Amino acid sequence: MFAQQPSPPIIVRVVEQPVHETTIGDVILGSLAVVGVVLIVAAVLGLLLGGVLIAFKRLTARDGLDTQTDADSLRVTPPYFAAGRASGSPRLPAVNSELPTANR
Repeated sequence: MFAQQPSPPIIVRVVEQPVHETTIGDVILGSLAVVGVVLIVAAVLGLLLGGVLIAFKRLTARDGLDTQTDADSLRVTPPYFAAGRASGSPRLPAVNSELPTANR
């Protein structure tokens, strides 16, 4: 009696998304972005470490824990000039007469 009529078939079409091709411009732009991020991180970490070292140096100098002055630790002044400062005239090192020279 009540026969079911056949329904029309359902057709499903699968549409694939277009594949994004990577070009040389994409590669160069990506590498420059990575280099930029690394440079920014290096600069921030360098400034942070420099600030920590400067703060540590100032704190040790304020507390009297720094046993050497900057001139002693960096050896800015040669020892023969430092010894001559007390007497008022710098003493130069003696010339060794045994060394060969071009004029002899």
